[in-house]
Amino acid sequence: AAPATTTAPTTTAAPATTTAPPATEGETLGEQNARNSAASYLSSSAFSRSGLIGQLEYTGFTTAQAEYGTDAQGADWNQQATLKGTSYLSSSAFSRSGLIGQLEYSGFTSAEAEYGTDAQGADWNQQAALKAASYLESSSFSRSELISQLEYTGFTTAQAEYGVTAVGY
Repeated sequence: AAPATTTAPTTTAAPATTTAPPATEGETLGEQNARNSAASYLSSSAFSRSGLIGQLEYTGFTTAQAEYGTDAQGADWNQQATLKGTSYLSSSAFSRSGLIGQLEYSGFTSAEAEYGTDAQGADWNQQAALKAASYLESSSFSRSELISQLEYTGFTTAQAEYGVTAVGY
């Protein structure tokens, strides 16, 4: 018997819901894909410049392609630091210096981290109270130990005392 042959069914593709930006003159396919990937990442999460480059490299782009794709975004890195700071504060309490340090750890420059932190308009006393409550959920502290722990994480003495008092200590 003759081997069976199959043909692919004929289908009409649905129109794409999004259109990738056209390649710019001289842009390689790798650069275009890195640019599109960088835009996609920035549409769903905040990144520092170095963090976005690292993410693109992690997914297989060369360093040159990752830098190209990142820089092609024309991103406002201060705005990205602000968005990232908001994200951090939505999940944990931070002192001002602690949030600056966390943003720097995420790859933001010191200036970007300070901008993003100050743009929060955070009530650092309230943050100290939230952090104190968080510490008390997982461990036992004397009043003075809890104040010291809050100071260690960057709260001023006044903020730490406010936080400890606010949790009823």
